[in-house]
Amino acid sequence: MFSSFKAIIPSSALVAATLAFGLVTSAQATTVLKFAHVYDESTPYHKVLLKAAEEIKAKTDDRYEMQVFPSSSLGNEESINEGLSLGTVDLIYTGPAFMAQSYPEIGLIDYPFVFRNYEHWDAFWNSDLRDEMAKGYQDATGNVLITHTYYGTRQVTANKPILKPADMKGLKIRVPNAPAYTLFPKAVGANPTPMAFSEVYLGLQQGVVDAQENPLPTIKAGQFYEVQSDISLTGHTIATLTTLMSGTTYDNIDDADRKIIISILRDASASATKEVRDQEASLVQWFKDQGVKVHDVDRQPFMDIVQPLLKGKDMPWSPETFERLQAIGK
Repeated sequence: MFSSFKAIIPSSALVAATLAFGLVTSAQATTVLKFAHVYDESTPYHKVLLKAAEEIKAKTDDRYEMQVFPSSSLGNEESINEGLSLGTVDLIYTGPAFMAQSYPEIGLIDYPFVFRNYEHWDAFWNSDLRDEMAKGYQDATGNVLITHTYYGTRQVTANKPILKPADMKGLKIRVPNAPAYTLFPKAVGANPTPMAFSEVYLGLQQGVVDAQENPLPTIKAGQFYEVQSDISLTGHTIATLTTLMSGTTYDNIDDADRKIIISILRDASASATKEVRDQEASLVQWFKDQGVKVHDVDRQPFMDIVQPLLKGKDMPWSPETFERLQAIGK
């Protein structure tokens, strides 16, 4: 029946019908991956994702298309973490402090003064401890830690110098809404004030908060230097952006395409890490050129207050885990 019907269709019409069917099939075969994050489009973290999206589309022969949603357009950090578990987004940037809401032990690496320097941080991300924490997070949530990006070393901005712990007493400082970020200001007598990243500029401008803390590239990208007169190089946290994939998404991608996508995302992270480090090397002078006062800070008095707290019994990691982290790279 079908073959006789086919025989009476003119050849040109048959070709057109076949092409049309092929186009529909191709369109249906393209899977869209939603990548959500809270950072501005001008940041290295966002820019590398745009290039990665092009590569994913090309290298999977249009089987996958990654759409990137910056600047909290799909929600703040809490919302996109929830969306990852609900399956409303496929990939996100987030920090270990937010991962710790599901798997507390991984929050250790987002706490202040746990890394000596960049080299110590980098050594952790190539360690057995990293692998154990990634597995613990995946077991707890089903979601997968794909790669990591150096977010930068966090510094304090305010309308005065912050040179010693006493300078932070009573200071209302914006922090992300996670315990890793509130510990440092609480320890030195400041008033940590959680606030969505997208609200920070206006919060500073309107005096809702007195200060904030972020790496130098983020301070520039967020234009916080326009509403803060001083940057104090406290270097209190060496911070990470993790790239997470929904466990459901991970399982639904076939092995070959998954390897392609993960490889591209890891290359993107390496590229962003390099750019952030390059920016940090030049931004102190850039901020000075804009008229911002930049202050070197003796970190030891801050460390003397904070580090004993990291070894406390109320922390969500064992003393052995803390000591393992400290031993890496020595």
